[in-house]
Amino acid sequence: MIDTIPVPEDVPFAVQLKALLDQETRYQPKLCGLRIIESAQENGLRMTARLRDFEVKDLLSLTRFFGFCADTFSLAVSLLDRFLSVMKIQPKHLSCVGLCCFYIAAKSSEEESVPAAADLIRISQSRFTASDMTRMEKIVLEKLRWKVRAPTALHFLRLYHAFVLPQLDPDSKRSLNIERLEAQLKACHSSFTFTKIKPSLLALGILALELQQQGLCELSESLETLQLQSQIKSGDLVCVRELVGKCLMEYSSTKCSRPSSRKLRWMISGRTARQLKRSCYKIAHLPTIPEVAS
Repeated sequence: MIDTIPVPEDVPFAVQLKALLDQETRYQPKLCGLRIIESAQENGLRMTARLRDFEVKDLLSLTRFFGFCADTFSLAVSLLDRFLSVMKIQPKHLSCVGLCCFYIAAKSSEEESVPAAADLIRISQSRFTASDMTRMEKIVLEKLRWKVRAPTALHFLRLYHAFVLPQLDPDSKRSLNIERLEAQLKACHSSFTFTKIKPSLLALGILALELQQQGLCELSESLETLQLQSQIKSGDLVCVRELVGKCLMEYSSTKCSRPSSRKLRWMISGRTARQLKRSCYKIAHLPTIPEVAS
């Protein structure tokens, strides 16, 4: 049976937060394994941080292609990082591991239309078989002891956002929208830097940076309350907030440009549905971070 975490609803904020914090540490990637990946040289023989980031970006492209929710992507990244931190794999097996994590996450998040393994392999243009993926899925689940539904940074981010939102006026509420915060989190997931940071700390770092950039000084006390209840040190929060800011700047400067609408119309009119799916996947790119509403 796949392990699940309680997702309390309609209960006090403190109870929801405690439920997530109580399990957060148990679902963290192993630091020793992450350090091995971080120190590995780019020789094509060992798993590296750069290869991990490339795989996460592929998973993000798949998430966008299938229209899956942010929960599926965040959970897939969590599964991938946890597995890589306990298993030494060769780079040639990374795409199979990543796709298995994505497949497990989609099923665990109860997406309405999860593709069959064979279809997922074909659309992602992978070179392994459905049998390979079935065997790898079993290995991933066994190594993670069937503990799948980890508390992710997305859980904390939504909870923190819901806590501060009622304290804002209508205009500020529109500016501090959850879609923008989730897009920032997706960008951070694509950087190995944040694999060693607790989900609660990453989520609060993203929120703290956004409050600072939007000048929402009236939420300073609320931020301190969140920091205290989450047992996060001030120095750690400042450090992560700066890391998030640096990551978002690098992300904005390197993201791919979208294809023009004319090019898309030509693709639609000149190719079959299967060819279109493959072409769409090839041009899929990281999500644009929404602008602050004026």
